[in-house]
Amino acid sequence: MMKSICVFCGSSDSVHADYKTAAYQLGKLLAGKGIRLVYGGGKTGLMGEVANGAVEAGGEVIGIIIPSMNTAALAHTGLARMDVAPDMHGRKARMHELADGYIALPGGFGTWDELFETVTWAQTGAHEKPVGLLNVREYYNPLLAAMDHAVVEGFIFPEHRKAICCNVDPGQLLSEMEKYNHPHEAVKRWLKED
Repeated sequence: MMKSICVFCGSSDSVHADYKTAAYQLGKLLAGKGIRLVYGGGKTGLMGEVANGAVEAGGEVIGIIIPSMNTAALAHTGLARMDVAPDMHGRKARMHELADGYIALPGGFGTWDELFETVTWAQTGAHEKPVGLLNVREYYNPLLAAMDHAVVEGFIFPEHRKAICCNVDPGQLLSEMEKYNHPHEAVKRWLKED
């Protein structure tokens, strides 16, 4: 049972409204299920929307932010708690520590960095938590195709690729994540081969 989910997502306001709506709906869904939201602490873009959705539905939200982003222009002020980490490495470590699972909404370099670090940690056995992609507007299709290509070329084990849950519907994504089975044998094989 996932009691806490860390959401990675973009902070840009200059994106299609569908992305913001999906973020808000995900936050609202998490709150409705009694799942605590852990995220980057921002009030702009999808970050702000996922937090707003959870807060407005009565959910618990914890933001993890770094000092340079902890400003009136960027930091959300309506959260249950805001943790200030010393740097990006500390921020990600704290987010990982507080989460039972991870969801990546659409985003850019920061979101991808958080997503791939989380997937890499699962691949190496550092955690056994589910990782999901909310594929709004088929945003992640090119990335999924790149992952599939990496499997064909032998850089990623099929079990590790299949371990990433993906859905356009947040409720169905959560259901997939609840059924997640960590690929223990693939982790052992990967550690031997690489």
